[in-house]
Amino acid sequence: MLAIKLQRIGKKHQPSYRLVTAVKKSKMGAPPVEDLGSYNPRTKAAAFKKERVLHWLSVGAQPTVTAHNLLVKNGIILVSKKAVKMKAASVKAGGKTEASVAVAATV
Repeated sequence: MLAIKLQRIGKKHQPSYRLVTAVKKSKMGAPPVEDLGSYNPRTKAAAFKKERVLHWLSVGAQPTVTAHNLLVKNGIILVSKKAVKMKAASVKAGGKTEASVAVAATV
């Protein structure tokens, strides 16, 4: 299955992304099927190939949630944005997260 997703490029602490079409379960460094544009989160500059994005969507490629929201923001697809679901750290008794409890147990 193909996915339209962001592939990180750039130096440390200076992220920039390519919008690519790639196999859904491929690694981030794997070569993409096609490069569809770029996005710089520091300047909010985005340049996408609209006709190629629409082509891959018509073929059946599914955009990730973040890529979908970027495409909506830039007017390439005309639907509503999707909610981004992030995993929250679970809190145990005493106000400590599971990660801090695990670190304290190993020390």
